This record gives sequence, C-alpha cells and structure tokens, in this order.
Amino acid sequence: MARERGRQQAQVGESLLSRGTRRPRRTRAPPGSTVGAVLASELGWKFYDADDYHPEENRVKMAKGIPLTDQDRSPWLCNLHDILLRDIASGQHVVLACSALKKMHRDILIRGKDTAPPKFRESKEEKLAKVQLLVVHLSGSFEVISGRLHQRKGHFMPPELLQSQFDTLEPPTAPENFIQISVDKKLSEIITIVLETLKMK
Repeated sequence: MARERGRQQAQVGESLLSRGTRRPRRTRAPPGSTVGAVLASELGWKFYDADDYHPEENRVKMAKGIPLTDQDRSPWLCNLHDILLRDIASGQHVVLACSALKKMHRDILIRGKDTAPPKFRESKEEKLAKVQLLVVHLSGSFEVISGRLHQRKGHFMPPELLQSQFDTLEPPTAPENFIQISVDKKLSEIITIVLETLKMK
C-alpha cells in the first residue's frame, strides 16, 4: 500500500493473480487481484490489476511460456508508478494488485524511472516524485498456488511459468514497508488483517 500525506495506497500480492471480484464464503483466499478488489471495495478505494497494463509484447511472451526479464518489466512498472502518482495528486486512495517479485520492481513502483534499468531512466536532472507503498505480501507454497493457477481460466500467463516466478521472487524484508499474510487464510481474515494494519498507519 502506498501512503502520501496520510493517504494510503496499496500494493497487494507478490506473484500470481486471479480474476473476479466476488467474496467467497468459507473458502481459502484467492491470490492477489481478488483480494485487492475486495479490499478496495471495503475501503471505497480505486482498484487496479497490474496485469491489465502489460504491453502486448509482454502478454505474447508470457503466453508462449517465456519468463519476463527485468527489461520487459521496467516500462510496465514505470507506467504503474505514474498511475499511482496521478491518483495521489488527485487525493485518490488506491489498491494495486501487482506481481512486483523483486525489491527492484517494488522500488520502481515507489520511485519510478530513477530505479529502472538505464534504458528507461530519465535525465539525472529530472526529479521524480516518490510513492510510499505498504506491500501486502501474500505468501503460499508452490503446490497451493500451482493448484489455484490451474483453476484459473482465460489468463495470458500459463501455469507453467509459476516456477520461474518462484525462482525470481525476493520476498520483502526490512526496511521495506510490508506485511506478510498466508494465502491459506480465508479471504475475510486477510481483509481484516489489512484493515487493522491500516488503522495503525
């Protein structure tokens, strides 16, 4: 999640995202985008699924089972940073579901192009605004997430890419601003934990 002058924005999820926004009852939580959509609905905030902003070349690459590189991800993450800044400037609170697998990916969401690989940086003279995120890291075993991925229909990323995402994953650590929640918890429990965390921010 992100905070600017007391306003919170949220980044939910670290790896694999599902579709749909309805809250299931008596079930274990789905991955990031469903959790993010329900959280945004509870808070009355705007919701973005970062998967919707992948450029076509990234979608084609993933559909072929080819993992994305940092160079592939950088312009996508820079665009998401710009979206967060735009909403912060208008006083909008935001929940973002995003597969920001590495610390450098999360840094791009926070600082934009100045932390991206050189190809995507602006000139040193340009000062870029900073977004403060509270990352809600949804953690789960390969087996659990793999099972949920195989139930997901119509997404451009095939389940076969899951291992590459686990290999790439750098879970957040101090001093990053984050909380970690198991995907084995019920959706309602996850939402409650996040809401209680926000009250303390």
